[in-house]
Amino acid sequence: MFEKEYDVIVVGGGHAGAEATAAAANMGSSTLLVTMNLQTIGQMSCNPAMGGIAKGQIVREIDALGGYSGIITDKSAIQFKMLNKSKGPAMWSPRAQNDRMRFAEEWRMALENTPNADFYQEMVNGLLIEGDKVVGVKTSLGLEIRGKAVVLTNGTFLNGLIHIGEKQLGGGRAGEKAATGITEQLVDLGFDSGRMKTGTPPRVDGRSLDYSKMIPQPGDSQPEKFSYLNTPVLTEQRDCYMTHTSKLVHDLLREGFERSPMFNGRIKSIGPRYCPSIEDKINRFADKDSHQIFVEPEGWNTVEVYVNGFSTSLPEDVQYKALKSVKGFEHVKFFRPGYAIEYDYFPPTQLKHTLETKLVNNLYFAGQINGTTGYEEAASQGLMAGINAHLKINEKEPFVLKRDEAYIGVLVDDLITKGTEEPYRMFTSRAEYRTLLRQDNADLRLTPKGYRIGLAKEERVNRMEEKMKKSEAFVHFFKKTSFNTEEINPILEGLDSSLVKQSDKLFKVFSRPKVTMDHMLQLDAVAQFVKENELDTEVLEQAEIQVKYSGYIEKEKTNADKLQRLENVRIPDNFDYSKLKSLSYEAREKLENIRPVTISQASRISGVSPADISVLLVFLGR
Repeated sequence: MFEKEYDVIVVGGGHAGAEATAAAANMGSSTLLVTMNLQTIGQMSCNPAMGGIAKGQIVREIDALGGYSGIITDKSAIQFKMLNKSKGPAMWSPRAQNDRMRFAEEWRMALENTPNADFYQEMVNGLLIEGDKVVGVKTSLGLEIRGKAVVLTNGTFLNGLIHIGEKQLGGGRAGEKAATGITEQLVDLGFDSGRMKTGTPPRVDGRSLDYSKMIPQPGDSQPEKFSYLNTPVLTEQRDCYMTHTSKLVHDLLREGFERSPMFNGRIKSIGPRYCPSIEDKINRFADKDSHQIFVEPEGWNTVEVYVNGFSTSLPEDVQYKALKSVKGFEHVKFFRPGYAIEYDYFPPTQLKHTLETKLVNNLYFAGQINGTTGYEEAASQGLMAGINAHLKINEKEPFVLKRDEAYIGVLVDDLITKGTEEPYRMFTSRAEYRTLLRQDNADLRLTPKGYRIGLAKEERVNRMEEKMKKSEAFVHFFKKTSFNTEEINPILEGLDSSLVKQSDKLFKVFSRPKVTMDHMLQLDAVAQFVKENELDTEVLEQAEIQVKYSGYIEKEKTNADKLQRLENVRIPDNFDYSKLKSLSYEAREKLENIRPVTISQASRISGVSPADISVLLVFLGR
């Protein structure tokens, strides 16, 4: 059936698998995506949304490198919001509600239109290993498919177990069976594995809800988009809604706690700290009588609604009784109850920064198999694994993003260096250089890199260069242009305009806290420059950030450059840490286990102290 050997085989068709397939195929590798169900490629298993705080930055970075997630999101969006707009630009995070069915359909069409990508529907239950190298996969029907590299993106399917109250069902997602065989083989090969938990809320019939009792949550009046390419901007949007739980709802939920798998010991694994179930919220925040519930439509043409904030594994009768007591849900009809799912993962300290495993050559892990949660985190890992699988089999340099280059770099480094014992979710607070890693400049940071490795196409580079050229010209215009105080004072009325001096340049005026681009555009010279140079809103935003935050940006660049010196101090392969008796016992154990590539990475390992780093530097002759 499969006479040829593929360059890259991707196992699993979720967000990580889809991006891995697209990346490897677009870079020129013959790629096979093997998944248990071809109808669920790119499925939004949980909420119908992409982006959010820090996650939106990741989607922009995927797009800037040449991935598909931003394009698919724009094509299937039903609402767009830029979060944290009241804060500085380092915190601005794009988020879109999506049409769940269209999202999956767009992913399927995008992949089917990708040259070099083939597809096969079946369960992979084993790997073909020769020596210390993977050479293909085995399927449940006994087929052996050979490939030079394999990317595992199994999501929640590895020995997945669904919990609804006291009921347990084997499965990787509602209505879909679990995947078996891979965990057992990997453990036999010497890998460490663990169990994690995630959950999802009930889906309900929107026709049974009373939206007049809820608070509308509309999208932005001037919606933006994710992709830097010419994807559609929303001209109409669907509202979401907000309501709240109450003390009565909490009391009704507590009645089912003794039948809850979370509290009766059936679930032993750890769930996502920052996206807890409703029963976990009630238990952890017992002093709160109310929690927010966001009511999110699943698409343009469906009545199905996602009840965000009500994730639960309580018995279905308890879920139903409690949800009926939420304002607006008095006559609710269920499409399906919420559930929790336990699944196998592999601590990511067993990987290199390329996401290749340390134990088996040419084998890559991406997504929830590495202990992460979220579509965006998974998609970015799939992208990086697909890129590096292609580069490895073509004997090219690996592609690794540093912490000052991308949130993707922060994500991968956190996983490889620190590991995780609970589902890992990205936040802006995890990035020490978040002023550099903004959502608005992902193309400036990453598109040249994506182009150099053969993923981002020339169209992206041309767009990025035009944006950069126009932004720099606009900033230079502000630096060299003087103004007439009689013209500017009325515009800046109430903004401490007494401090404006005739000798000041526009750059100095514009850099003041309350002065905005809208103020500047009221000046004839500025408006004329914008018109003559055909500057769009993206360029205006970029220029404004460069003017107003130039000091912060330069400071972060300086700090990043200082730390980069340690990044350049490499630790030899197979370095024997046992020789260094001055290292603490914990440091020796952690360093031996993780095998950091540089001194900088070693310094980020939990349990390795500054004194340990000094010992290493002295030994390495620094």
